Amino acid sequence: MPKTKTRVWDPAEHLITGEDMAAYLEAALQEGDSALIAAALGDIARAKGMSQIARDAGLGRESLYKALSAEGNPEFATIMKVIAALGLQLHVAPSGTVA
Repeated sequence: MPKTKTRVWDPAEHLITGEDMAAYLEAALQEGDSALIAAALGDIARAKGMSQIARDAGLGRESLYKALSAEGNPEFATIMKVIAALGLQLHVAPSGTVA
């Protein structure tokens, strides 16, 4: 019996449209885990092209990879720059409501 070949699932490969990216980030925000939010931003940035996002955000590509990695701890200003560079917006609603 031949061996089954598998590969690591990469969410960035499935983030095609702006709506996909917004929904993915929204789900991460709803979880409330800052590491998950940073990782989701990293996945979205990789889907759109990390180098271009870094340029648009005014950040170095390597520092952006590091900030949005599992070990990263980006400043809120970095998060806001990345969200803007991704062409996304951050919205707030009272708890318990659906936007």
